[in-house]
Amino acid sequence: MKLDILTLFPEMFTGVFESSILKKAREKGAYDYQLVDFRDYTENKHRKVDDYPYGGGAGMVLTPQPLFDAVEDLKKQNQTEPRVVLLCPQGERYTQQKAEELAEEEHLVLVCGHYEGFDERVRTELATDEISIGDYVLTGGELGAMVIADSVVRLLPGVLGNEDSAVKDSFSINLLEHPHYTRPSDFRGHKVPDVLMSGNHQKIEEWRRYQSLKRTFERRPDLIDEDQLSEEDRKILKDIKKR
Repeated sequence: MKLDILTLFPEMFTGVFESSILKKAREKGAYDYQLVDFRDYTENKHRKVDDYPYGGGAGMVLTPQPLFDAVEDLKKQNQTEPRVVLLCPQGERYTQQKAEELAEEEHLVLVCGHYEGFDERVRTELATDEISIGDYVLTGGELGAMVIADSVVRLLPGVLGNEDSAVKDSFSINLLEHPHYTRPSDFRGHKVPDVLMSGNHQKIEEWRRYQSLKRTFERRPDLIDEDQLSEEDRKILKDIKKR
């Protein structure tokens, strides 16, 4: 995958992309990234990329020219038609399903907004997607772009050591993950459930499924679509609701 990020603050990304899984994934060749300061594309002699909004009002608006020229240049460089994603509070809320969808793309361009937002023509004529990472407002799209980059790259083939890890993540199957334990088996009187040390894999899987359904029901009941559950899962959920 090729990942390009259009930002006015490329220095914000150095630690993120040069650490942990994102760094290892790039070294493995799973993806490559480029940080593009779209101020470099402005035709304004003062290197301005924003201007006052027509009709008046507070704040400044990002002008379309630098962004259009930057994306067009990236298309020429890569000979692709990339998915162009705007990071903004008005976008659709980001989900694991969206991350899985974006992970299928050959070329992603993430555009970080600032000020009062984008000229509307950027939305209607340049972008393919608008994404918000939550119902709150940040000073810019950089943090959102980091979130998307991390969640997408970890899904690419060969990035995680265990390929099942991404498949069984919370939200990938619309249920929260079951509890995890490791050594020691008894920590300050708090013991690991006996079933996990029993060696009975069927019982372990049954326990994990029960705990996953229980945790989802208690913490995120909005995720549960009973029509999508198996008959056995519905029985388990019925039992959980009684307790």
